[in-house]
Amino acid sequence: MNAESIFSPSQKVFRQLFRYALIGVLTNLCGYTIYLLLTHLWGAPKLTMTLLYSAGALIGFIANRRFTFRHDGHIGIAGIRYLFVQLAGYLLNLFLLTLFVDWLNFSHQLVQAVAIIVVAIFLFVLSRVFVFAPQPAEKGVTRS
Repeated sequence: MNAESIFSPSQKVFRQLFRYALIGVLTNLCGYTIYLLLTHLWGAPKLTMTLLYSAGALIGFIANRRFTFRHDGHIGIAGIRYLFVQLAGYLLNLFLLTLFVDWLNFSHQLVQAVAIIVVAIFLFVLSRVFVFAPQPAEKGVTRS
């Protein structure tokens, strides 16, 4: 797979992006609402984000593997790659909260709302090119 086929603005990429965004909006809207409620009642923004991130990652793997990328490659390999990518996304989210909330004194609610978008873009790119990339035998296969 070459860089052009990964990043070309084809209909397939736009469909994947749309499905990814749909799943992301639904899961993150629910997750962010729960985040606001739990941090209001309990505090602990980083711990709350950690718990919700883990639940969202599990839902995201199942939904994005089947619905977004329609990946039928080996689930174990995709699962391991997904864990690495999600760990990187989690660390990015944690870094953003630490930098902007702890060091720069921004509101954690605002930072987490922006972090959701930043991390989602990061995860889409890595999911497309690394986690759910078509297997070598699938190169000639066209799927919607």
